[in-house]
Amino acid sequence: MYKYREMTEERENIIKQSLDCGGGCENCSSCWLGGGSPWDIYQDYIDGKREIKEINAEYMDKYRQGRNIM
Repeated sequence: MYKYREMTEERENIIKQSLDCGGGCENCSSCWLGGGSPWDIYQDYIDGKREIKEINAEYMDKYRQGRNIM
């Protein structure tokens, strides 16, 4: 069984790896365009409270604002 700290570090690494587009943050600007800090967005996942799928669905619903965007 994982200890809480080990799980937290593993989840942080998953977020780091999944958000690494290779271009660096200065080439993205998603955070500046209203996306918010990825660390804030995924904090519930890092803390083990929610799964990534749930967070992504909530984020996309908020972003789409009822529009049919794929």
